[in-house]
Amino acid sequence: MTEQKATNVHWHEGDIGRAERGELLGHGGATIWFTGLSGSGKSTVAVALEGVLHELGVLAYRLDGDNVRLGINRNLGFSAEDRAENIRRVGEVAKLFVDCGAVALSSFISPYAADRDKVRALHEEAGLPFIEVFVDCSLEAAEARDPKGLYKKARAGEIKNFTGIDDPYEAPANPELHLRSDQQSLEEEVDAILVLLRERGIIPAA
Repeated sequence: MTEQKATNVHWHEGDIGRAERGELLGHGGATIWFTGLSGSGKSTVAVALEGVLHELGVLAYRLDGDNVRLGINRNLGFSAEDRAENIRRVGEVAKLFVDCGAVALSSFISPYAADRDKVRALHEEAGLPFIEVFVDCSLEAAEARDPKGLYKKARAGEIKNFTGIDDPYEAPANPELHLRSDQQSLEEEVDAILVLLRERGIIPAA
């Protein structure tokens, strides 16, 4: 699905670049990539972080797994191939947000390390910050939460290719940040991300 089909196409540079957009906004852009099991708390952290960033005057936008699959990726399922394409497209969209100067909050199970690494490489090649946040949670805790009732359906065989049940999850080996949502409070998780963003000069110091 990643083959370049269109021919005679060329990137068109504009007169306004990342530096100018950064001056306008007063902060830098970055992709914060939340990965973890379903029910680990990825979206919960992203929503809370978005609210705090907004209060700080930082432009942020959430790219959430279900939301994206209701729109741009509505033609994709949950096979390994479709998951890879799902993550590739989201990576490209996040890259555009970051180039615009926004903080892209991407919440996706993204179970395969190779797919996440490709998104990281995409950002690194463009000189854009990419921060992988592993929202770690035991399968038992995630299944106990089961906010959408998906684990129950997966256990009953009603859902196939469900991560953690009949599909694997490859945990990040070296994430920029490792959260434990079954041990930390939501406030502690958000604060840890803010500290990292400030240390990297993406948002102004407090």
